[in-house]
Amino acid sequence: MKYTPLNASTYRQHRDGFKSHLTPGSLAIFQSNDIMPTNADGTMPFRQSSDLLYLCGVDQEETVLLIFPDAHNTAHKEILFVKETSEEIAIWEGAKLTKEQARELTGISTVHWISDFHKMLPALMAEARSVYLNSNEHTRAKVEVETRDARFGKWLREQYPLHNYERSAPIMHRIRSVKSDGEIKQMQTACNITDKAFRRILGMIKPGVYEYEIQAELAHEFLMNRSRGFAYEPIIASGFNACVLHYIANNQECKAGDVILMDVGAEYGNYASDMTRCVPVSGRFTERQKEVYNAVLRVMRGAMNLLRPGVFLSDYHVQVGKMMEEELLKLGLLTQEDINNQNPDWPAYKKYFMHGTSHFIGLDVHDVGLWQEPIKAGNVFTVEPGIYIREENLGIRLENDILITENGFVDLMANIPLEADEIEALMNA
Repeated sequence: MKYTPLNASTYRQHRDGFKSHLTPGSLAIFQSNDIMPTNADGTMPFRQSSDLLYLCGVDQEETVLLIFPDAHNTAHKEILFVKETSEEIAIWEGAKLTKEQARELTGISTVHWISDFHKMLPALMAEARSVYLNSNEHTRAKVEVETRDARFGKWLREQYPLHNYERSAPIMHRIRSVKSDGEIKQMQTACNITDKAFRRILGMIKPGVYEYEIQAELAHEFLMNRSRGFAYEPIIASGFNACVLHYIANNQECKAGDVILMDVGAEYGNYASDMTRCVPVSGRFTERQKEVYNAVLRVMRGAMNLLRPGVFLSDYHVQVGKMMEEELLKLGLLTQEDINNQNPDWPAYKKYFMHGTSHFIGLDVHDVGLWQEPIKAGNVFTVEPGIYIREENLGIRLENDILITENGFVDLMANIPLEADEIEALMNA
């Protein structure tokens, strides 16, 4: 693998956290993701199940993890099944993990080939009182393809209909939302790579450059620093394109006088970073552009200071809305009458700031987390306010990733240029 994985002690820590939430006598089963087809004999790049990766670090297909803390046989308290390398696989794809490599990576002593899984399962099921199955329960997920977890769960219920089945997802959302030291290090590395890439492109942006050329420069820097690439489909949006929130065509020419909104982030070790910066194509903001830019920056900094342990995200978003309301009044985009007559379910500021300010980030860009519980130390959030003025062909969004601590926060992107004056200076150096 390109990246340095977490150490085995961290994966043990993650599994111990999961075990602490299981009911007595429970067996939990986690499946790897499938390799998904494209067309003909093509396949998509493999992306491991975030939950399985979190618990053991194995980043290859056809992997199964069993966690059975109360198993009578101590060798069965944790069992890992991995794909055995055949001569053909070694020639065409490269060797898979050996059993010893799997033990060293994961800290799991009992490792079997995946071909042994169905041989061992009946005895384990006979001993288990409850079975925890995993599924993608992200609130924004739209799953139309049957996953390996779903396929296995359906088969297991047919074979063992009288067992009691439980959900692993609520536990995983809870423990994954609080990042361990090793995870924070991976995320900081992803942010540092993103910093390098952003500084790289500041020197090449000028009128006549195409959005995809900027994307290419970013990708080059990501790959040169052992990132697999973008943590999500990048947005390189110049001019009016910046007012399209999920613009990903990235195929337009950047023109003099326009501002480019870049929502990009490197992935490192399967951990995401998520940054947004806005820069002037001509190297300097107009007075109006800088006025809007600084308004967004003030909201961003104000929002960061609101995120602390004990705060509810629902309350936080209301307070950020109030900050944005004040800025839009100063910019002349809203009037006091607009605010007095607004619909409480869709406040007036939403005309120019339609999306949420923060989301969890980690193994997934929109990571799992506890939206209905107070913020905890160890949570990592994006902070990304924006103002989108379609009639002015201007969209400004600024975004950093911040780690919540007991006494405040640490900005993981503190070193990435953010002030308008600093960006102009770097572009004209």
